[in-house]
Amino acid sequence: MISAIFSCGALLLSLLFAQSTEVQRPYAKRAVVSVSRPATEVGIRILREGGNAVDAAIATAFALAVTHPQAGNIAGGGFMVVAPHGSQGNFADAKVVDFRETAPAKATASMFQPGDSVRTTKAVGVPGSVAGMEMAHKKWGKLPWAQLVEPAVNLARSGFPVEKSLAAALNKVLPETAKSHPEFHRVFSKPAGGVWKTNDELKIPELATTLEAIRDKGAAGFYTGPVADRMVDEMKGSGGLISHSDLAGYKAELRDPIRVKFRGYEILAAPPPSSGGVCLALILGMLETRQAKQGDRMGVDNLHFLAESMKRAYRERARWLGDPAFAPLPPELLSPDFAARLASTIRMDRATPSASLAGDIPLAPEGDSTTHLSVLDGDGWAVSMTTTLEETWGSRIVVAGGGFILNNEMGDFNWVPGRTDKLGRIGTAANQIAPGKRMLSSQCPVVVVREGKVRAVTGSPGGRTIPNTVAQVLWNLLEWDMPARLAVETPRIHNQWFPDQIRMEGATSPARIELTKALLKRGHKVVSSPQGDAHTIWVDAKGQIWAAPDRRIEGAAAGE
Repeated sequence: MISAIFSCGALLLSLLFAQSTEVQRPYAKRAVVSVSRPATEVGIRILREGGNAVDAAIATAFALAVTHPQAGNIAGGGFMVVAPHGSQGNFADAKVVDFRETAPAKATASMFQPGDSVRTTKAVGVPGSVAGMEMAHKKWGKLPWAQLVEPAVNLARSGFPVEKSLAAALNKVLPETAKSHPEFHRVFSKPAGGVWKTNDELKIPELATTLEAIRDKGAAGFYTGPVADRMVDEMKGSGGLISHSDLAGYKAELRDPIRVKFRGYEILAAPPPSSGGVCLALILGMLETRQAKQGDRMGVDNLHFLAESMKRAYRERARWLGDPAFAPLPPELLSPDFAARLASTIRMDRATPSASLAGDIPLAPEGDSTTHLSVLDGDGWAVSMTTTLEETWGSRIVVAGGGFILNNEMGDFNWVPGRTDKLGRIGTAANQIAPGKRMLSSQCPVVVVREGKVRAVTGSPGGRTIPNTVAQVLWNLLEWDMPARLAVETPRIHNQWFPDQIRMEGATSPARIELTKALLKRGHKVVSSPQGDAHTIWVDAKGQIWAAPDRRIEGAAAGE
């Protein structure tokens, strides 16, 4: 069985991810993996200096705000799963830091119309990242705060080598922003003119000044004072809603993780307002109703059942999930019995039309940038953290004098109350806009534990694809016993209820065309589409640490 999986996987990888040819070696003590090599190196250096996994994650995240600015996170938000290794083998002390953005106090349920731009100040939510990092540091950090932020200051001030993915992203966006977002264009244009190339040096001195304020004053250096003044100034005269009181009043939340049982492992995942943990519980719960390692992992039966499980999970997401302060989570959604009932409605011979699953959700007539990092330290502490600006480059609004990009996270609310349609727009009440409300997220950082030890740390960017990406990486690791690299790089599928289709990596490639045809015969619509990266750490039964950066965008691991 496993040989069939690996032969199929090897062929697909040779076609889709030919760049992953280096020989992997395990680490014995600790590891950091992220999308950016300079940021990863910051994280591992913090561990060597005596920091723990939380310290390393914070330092890596601030470095990513500089070296991966398309998801640059200080004016964004996210979730951090922290699994301290203590005396209790069930990781009872594990927590989730929720630093999701919030709607400004002046926001209203009907403030947007279909077709409104998400590249304006009106689409900016109150940022949460800096407050979240500070909360995590105060609760678990070992090293001084300034020591964690200083590497990011140095990268922004002294410059850093542009990686291939950043060069491509800059060259794509700069022509689009020359007139629409002149400050963005000024800050990120190549000083000597021309296109960006790999290893060119990028300096962002105004971002360094902002980071210095955060280094010296903590979250107060961001939410009050000159940095806050600059953000509020951006709002004036442009339709933006964020005020000084919105910024000063922002609070991160400390939450209990969702605990998902699967094939003898326990998965610690983010709860609402992240939809990741709930979707993961539903998808893996449905998969666990089947015999383990049934059939060919990449065969039509498994992919059909997986897609149908995703479809049902995302229907429940649309119906129920939002900020828990406004839309409490129904406990039954996390019940294995509920997942089993959903699984029992799956026909193996035919795809279920998405519209038939709507139930009490009325359907209207028809008419991404995030990044993830994983850390495991020498004491067995693990941190899984996902941060986002929402779309790539967020709103594209660079705060004048601040050097950082504002999010466009208001786009994650349900814009048109009551309108849910077959194109994928959702209008259910749980995620409609309200002042101070956290918008629903798809982020899904997870830590996997078993017998008192961390076994995996993973997560992903990719908008609504995120829970499905994480589910597939975990399925590959925990059920199919794939090595970390293969578990990460095996091509993936995505189904989000509406639109009623499977998005599949390499759907038209020679390696997958017959599989695509088989899915079409069962009634699925299949489109070829890329998916987000999932930077993963896996600890095998011998205690060896395998760090697997996902090269769909870029990625780097470091450890010892």
